[in-house]
Amino acid sequence: MAELKTQPNDDDVAAFLENVPDPQRREDAKQVCALMARVTGAPATMWGSSIIGFGQQHLVYDSGRELDWFDVGLSPRKQSLTLYITEGFDGYAELLGRLGKHSSGKSCLYIKRLSDVDQDVLEEIVTRSVARTRDG
Repeated sequence: MAELKTQPNDDDVAAFLENVPDPQRREDAKQVCALMARVTGAPATMWGSSIIGFGQQHLVYDSGRELDWFDVGLSPRKQSLTLYITEGFDGYAELLGRLGKHSSGKSCLYIKRLSDVDQDVLEEIVTRSVARTRDG
């Protein structure tokens, strides 16, 4: 089985953030980093070349596949700030309804501007996800 390319590494998170070209995306990413660090109590760690992760867990899938992954993470992508909510969004309809302007995938939350969303609701989503992820 091929090894997952997205692994934790010693790259400098602050330097990565300073190199985000869009000033608003850069500032939004810094604010979400602070939120995730506060919620997880874990330091920011680079995973691969473009994801900042917080915490770490060992996942075992029904298929038998195993991997290490972060509890929550983010990436300041060109089109949006991408938040990785490891457990996905089952049971989050009410919170997502109150969040504000966003889109989502299976376990990714896409936000164009942090000012478009209710940051208290965003913190509640991250907090709930971390609690559920850590409870197994």
